[in-house]
Amino acid sequence: MNLSQINNVYFIGIGGIGMSNLARYFKNLGKQVCGYDKTPSVLTSELIESGISIHFEDAIDLIPKDFYTENTLVIITPAVPSTHSQWNFFLERDYVIKKRAEVLGLITKDTFCFAVAGTHGKTTTSGILGHILNESGADVTAFIGGIVENYNSNLIGSGKTITVVEADEFDRSFLHLYPNIACITSMDADHLDIYGTSEAIEKSFLEFADKIIDKRNLFITKELAIEGVVCAVNEDAIYKAFNVRVGNGSYIFDVQTPKLVLKDLHFGLPGRHNLMNALMAIAMADLFGTPNDAIAKAIASFKGIKRRFSYQIKTNDKVYIDDYAHHPTEINAVHQAVTELYPGEKVLAIFQPHLFSRTRDFAEDFAASLSQFDEVILLDIYPAREQPMEGITSQWLMDKMTNNCKKLVLKNDLVAAILQSDAKVVVTIGAGDIGELVPTIKKAINENL
Repeated sequence: MNLSQINNVYFIGIGGIGMSNLARYFKNLGKQVCGYDKTPSVLTSELIESGISIHFEDAIDLIPKDFYTENTLVIITPAVPSTHSQWNFFLERDYVIKKRAEVLGLITKDTFCFAVAGTHGKTTTSGILGHILNESGADVTAFIGGIVENYNSNLIGSGKTITVVEADEFDRSFLHLYPNIACITSMDADHLDIYGTSEAIEKSFLEFADKIIDKRNLFITKELAIEGVVCAVNEDAIYKAFNVRVGNGSYIFDVQTPKLVLKDLHFGLPGRHNLMNALMAIAMADLFGTPNDAIAKAIASFKGIKRRFSYQIKTNDKVYIDDYAHHPTEINAVHQAVTELYPGEKVLAIFQPHLFSRTRDFAEDFAASLSQFDEVILLDIYPAREQPMEGITSQWLMDKMTNNCKKLVLKNDLVAAILQSDAKVVVTIGAGDIGELVPTIKKAINENL
């Protein structure tokens, strides 16, 4: 399929974080873009403001009449039910219908592609890399799975020859891509509802790694049993971050590359995991030939991703941070960053588990991760695409935790429970709809200061 011959692009599920950046991309290319989503959101409002027509009713007569079969591409999200009337309308008339992953595959096949894989760190790493390349003047478009603070968007740039994409392991989507340079940030067990076993996940990552024939173009961590260029923090590696210190709320560090040492790089995102994300992005940009001064400038100016250790309140008396963490490894990273930045301070963590299957599969690890915090409030499990599972509840998870100060709270009672705590640092954690509560929590804490 030749995307250049497509005039119209219709999205079913246009408001998703991944679908919306594709919509922005095709709009930038001059295509006529419109679509359906189940509910309005901040993302759909922004798309509408950019000139993209969106409706929220599954009605066939809302499909524009000039979207003809021969020059229209229909892109669907996996969450769309088979009974969706618009989807069936397109199916019955033999429209070209593709999943988002398939479309990204087509785009990356025709561009020089940087692919960022890993069970954790994809969004931040791809955001940093996209920012470096864009700031250096490269002809890049970066598809990001979160809102990059510098751009207030999940799309960076409007280039046509270079792409940065998150290589998502969910549903084996990353196997559709055609990467020229890639990295794998981590390979923990996750999505067991899709894969079944951790061995199956590893096999899928190995298949992705095999897409990079020249292993000098594949960057990995020391923990991964995959051939590639090793990146590490304070350990011997081909690309090594070292001499790490903290100054004025930022990391300052040096990077050893195969050719030279980049000295005194400044990076404002907290947590050693983010330092590793930055190192991966630096390594890929360096291999591509990005000038050292451009790398240093972009690293220093990168503001982060919304809901990735995102400061909501930062005063001498109170700190409120929001984070998307939904896996035990990610929660550990949040705890590491918080305790490094605020040693000795009491920390309240509010966690909304995401998926019954993930809660079941990693219950012991979740309990251990959450038990590190001084105080924990648990919300009910956010089901997302799943039905409830017998016996798998937040109460069941909380019973496994060793904290002395822990409780289960309904969403309607959350703000009051937070205000009862004397913790200086408050952290909301989770990938469900807890993010929608952040403005309300922030307002209540500010009014209570």
